[in-house]
Amino acid sequence: MEAQVARCAGLDVHKDEIVACVRMAEAPGGPVQVQLHTFGATTVELLALRDWLTGLGVTRVGMESTPVICSFQDRI
Repeated sequence: MEAQVARCAGLDVHKDEIVACVRMAEAPGGPVQVQLHTFGATTVELLALRDWLTGLGVTRVGMESTPVICSFQDRI
């Protein structure tokens, strides 16, 4: 299958860590590179995740999380 988004990421969010997977295709139909990295849940680690994703040129992110973690967004 041909890549529709050149650089995208998936995040698996846990209470104490976030596992991030980035898929990158330099050209349509070309080989896809995959990078996997685990970050902590502290502010410093979240900023490192942001820097890693932007540094790789990621343009789309999908996220999976449990309802308990997602419910905190209403308090921010």
